[in-house]
Amino acid sequence: MKKYALFFDIDGTLVSFKTHQIPPSTILALTRAKANGHKVFIATGRPPLIITNLGAIEHLIDGYVTINGALCFIGEKVVRCKDIPPKEARLVVRDAQEKSYGLIVVGETDVAVLDPQGEVNRIFRNELAVENLHEAKPIEDVLEQRILQLTPFFTEEYEHELMKRIPGCTSGRWHPAFTDITAMGADKGKGILAVATHLGLDPQYTMSFGDGGNDTSMIRSAGIGVAMGNALDSLKQEATYTTTSVDEDGILNALCHFHLIETTQNQ
Repeated sequence: MKKYALFFDIDGTLVSFKTHQIPPSTILALTRAKANGHKVFIATGRPPLIITNLGAIEHLIDGYVTINGALCFIGEKVVRCKDIPPKEARLVVRDAQEKSYGLIVVGETDVAVLDPQGEVNRIFRNELAVENLHEAKPIEDVLEQRILQLTPFFTEEYEHELMKRIPGCTSGRWHPAFTDITAMGADKGKGILAVATHLGLDPQYTMSFGDGGNDTSMIRSAGIGVAMGNALDSLKQEATYTTTSVDEDGILNALCHFHLIETTQNQ
């Protein structure tokens, strides 16, 4: 059996939007995959500060592609770190302050939050069960760091307008209320390839799992791209295979389908 490097999005892929938990079938599937010699990686838009919902599988994780590929690390070793041009980061911050929309600013070590309308707190706390935002630092302190991601809370229409003003950046929307802006060339696809290169792994034997728009690059880049049953239709069209939803044993079913783990009568 060929050994694969498996890359998993968090929200809507590993973690249910309904329960905010990792389904037992997913924990079982990843445990079996590790026992069979496959490697398990996280590939998320979240910065490390707010990756707080993986306790049940933390012992199984070999490395992380975070901040949509802008920061990738294995243990203490940073594999990739790509920052937004400083002038463009400050332009978006000024724009958010002038137009009073929510914005999360992710620095190399800290996070700042602008939340004049309360939507950051409401969506991240209630819909995504995000913790640790109370540890956010003052905006000017974070702007002294390399800025790896900006998460503005505005419409897709305004997103198209703003992106014309920041040519050094790219955008990946996975939620109707906000998008994730990173430096051009920083996406999950390039992140997983950077990890594969660092470890000397053949990209042909990478497999990615996702459900949102910011997962498109890694679905395209991996040897096998798996869309969850709850994924956007546009992502399913890019995928090698579409499994069932996160709440319907999607990870387990996909790993069985590709024979990375054994299928049994009683999962």
